[in-house]
Amino acid sequence: MATLERITYTPHVVSASDGTIRYEPSSRKVIENLPQIFWSDSLPWREANLWAVERASSRDTSLRTVNSNLSNLLNYANFLETHDLLWFVFPVRKADRCLVRYRGWLIDERNAGRLSPSTASEFMRNVVLFYRWLVSRGLLVTHAPLWRDQVAYLRFFDSVGFERTVVRVSTDLAIPNRKSPGERLEDGLLPVSANDRDVLLSFAKANTTPELYRMLAVGFFTGMRIGSISDLKIRTLQNAVRDPSASGLYRISIGPGASPPVHTKFGVTGQVWIPEALLEDLLDYATSVRRSKRQAAARREDKDLLFLTRQGNPYCRRDSEQSTAINTEMASLRQAGAAAGVHVLTAFHFHQSRCTFATEIATIALRSGDPLNAIALVKNALLHRDEATSFRYIKFASTAPAKQAASNEFMRVFSGLSHEHR
Repeated sequence: MATLERITYTPHVVSASDGTIRYEPSSRKVIENLPQIFWSDSLPWREANLWAVERASSRDTSLRTVNSNLSNLLNYANFLETHDLLWFVFPVRKADRCLVRYRGWLIDERNAGRLSPSTASEFMRNVVLFYRWLVSRGLLVTHAPLWRDQVAYLRFFDSVGFERTVVRVSTDLAIPNRKSPGERLEDGLLPVSANDRDVLLSFAKANTTPELYRMLAVGFFTGMRIGSISDLKIRTLQNAVRDPSASGLYRISIGPGASPPVHTKFGVTGQVWIPEALLEDLLDYATSVRRSKRQAAARREDKDLLFLTRQGNPYCRRDSEQSTAINTEMASLRQAGAAAGVHVLTAFHFHQSRCTFATEIATIALRSGDPLNAIALVKNALLHRDEATSFRYIKFASTAPAKQAASNEFMRVFSGLSHEHR
């Protein structure tokens, strides 16, 4: 499979004189953690990597966006290798072209539930964006058109009542982002039940690394995202303060404004709850021999991180919500769960731990009888940027009793019908 590596890119000025080529350091800024794609035979995908360099060197595109572009392009590279296709070959027969086949594969993955509609649309959009760049730079010349552009005119009225028109250019390769019916929370995921959570954690404790088990526990009982969990510092836990209004709960400060700072999505600073038993377990782990060995291999700036890989590296890149190491361990855990008959692990995603915590908090908050206070409680506990996301949890939790009652009534009627037909 193709891989995504990150390098430190130092710009140079190339000059030729007296028959020799010289490379001299440029005054442009050095780019840290620049994503680059390599094929399974370890050769670089030069065109894609050049695209990344050009976009990262532009002031109009952030490195985070470039990371997203190349991550999506990596999916395309793996598809090409799996199906033995070349990215620059476009046969006369349209159905045989790599872009058309990739689009069909994405739609099949979406329909099978292995990709969300938004992810499938984003994958295709970034691949088309890459090919547009190839054509504009003269790096790809084909005799057949790659796609057919579709122009749409969107009319709307601005804030003062004037009619405006926006031109939207798409292609016939675009995949419509049609959301699947049903309730979905953050990232299109649903929570697991308390019983399933306990089964999952018990299985993880015995069948995965102590680090992943504790990360899952932190996710289920604090609601922190994977980026925040991976960036937790030992001093963050040592600075925890007891919550005066709730026995057995502590509060820890996270966000760019905390001391020490801990990564949060959208740079929100605040405090999250953590149970006393979990806090004590994490502090014990922080002084364990296992973690000390990992700390010894870590760089100076990473030594205070609570969770480190076996090589002493952070689980997530700086200011990121993505972790290849955790994805690999989660894949192994799902495989082990499937073999052991633990059905909750079959399609479990790490972020569902946050959804589960948020749903439980929303359920508890609704018992107070004041929806406004419930929304505020969920927003503060999860460090949501706005109330809209918190309200989705409140709505989801408020409909749960009705759904359970309907399910019980259905089972009662169905059981009665079954007895009548015996």
